[in-house]
Amino acid sequence: MKTRGKILIADDETEFKAELQATLEGQHYQVVTVGNKTQAQEMTRRESPDLVILGTLAPRGDAFLFHQWLRRSQHFSELPLIVIDASPDKQLTRGWTKDEGLRLEAEDYFSKPVNPTSLLPFIEKLLDKVTLKIKVLIADDHVVAREGIRTLLNLQKDIEVVGEAIDGKEAVVKTRQLAPDIVLMDIVMPLMDGLEATRQICQDTRVLILSQYDDEDTILASYQAGAVGFIPKNSASTRLINDIRTASKTEKSQHAISKS
Repeated sequence: MKTRGKILIADDETEFKAELQATLEGQHYQVVTVGNKTQAQEMTRRESPDLVILGTLAPRGDAFLFHQWLRRSQHFSELPLIVIDASPDKQLTRGWTKDEGLRLEAEDYFSKPVNPTSLLPFIEKLLDKVTLKIKVLIADDHVVAREGIRTLLNLQKDIEVVGEAIDGKEAVVKTRQLAPDIVLMDIVMPLMDGLEATRQICQDTRVLILSQYDDEDTILASYQAGAVGFIPKNSASTRLINDIRTASKTEKSQHAISKS
C-alpha cells in the first residue's frame, strides 16, 4: 500500500517516540525519528518530510531553536509543524519558555502526556493539505531538458517535483523509493529505455511519455508499454501542465489523454 505521507518525529524520549512511530506506521505513514536538534536539521534536509512532530529536545531550548530554523528556512518555512511540549510538571525545566511560546509558529500544540492515537485526526488534516500536490518524477538523460521541466513545474502551486532520473533503470528505482503520482518519461535513455521502465512501473504509477519522436509507431509503443499519455517535447508548456493534471485524475489502466 502506498504511504500516506512522510513524518519526522524529533523527540528525546525514547518510549514516547517509539509509541508514536508505531501508531503512525500502523496508519501507513512513513516515519523518520531523531533525538536532537542537529539530527533533526540533517534529516529534514535529507528526507524532506511532509510534516514535523516536534517534541522535547535536550538541552532545553533546542526544540525552539529547531522551530526557528524551520521557520527561517527558504525550503521548509511552510512545513506543517505539530509541537508537543513537556508535561506541565516538567515545563519549568524541559518545556518551552514563556517567551518561546509567544513566538511559536505551529499548526497545533499539545503537552505530554498525549495519546498518539488522539493526534491522528490532526495529522491527517494537515497532510491532506500537503498531499493535494501532484508529485512528479522527471526521467530524462539530458540535463537541460530536466532543468527546463523542473523550472516549469516548480512554478505550479499544485505540482511538486520529488526527484529526477538520468536513465530508465534509475527511474524504476526512484519511482519505488519516492512513490510519485506521475513519472515524465523520456524514451531514449541509457541502461534501460523509457518504454521498458514504463512497463516495470505502470501498474503502480501513472507514466507520461515525453519524447522528441512523435511518429505513430512511437506513440503506439508508448501506450502499449502502459503509459497514460504521450507528449511531444516540442509541445507548448501549457499542454504539459494540463496533461499532468489530467493524468493525476485518471485510472492507471485508462489511456484518457489525447494522443494527438
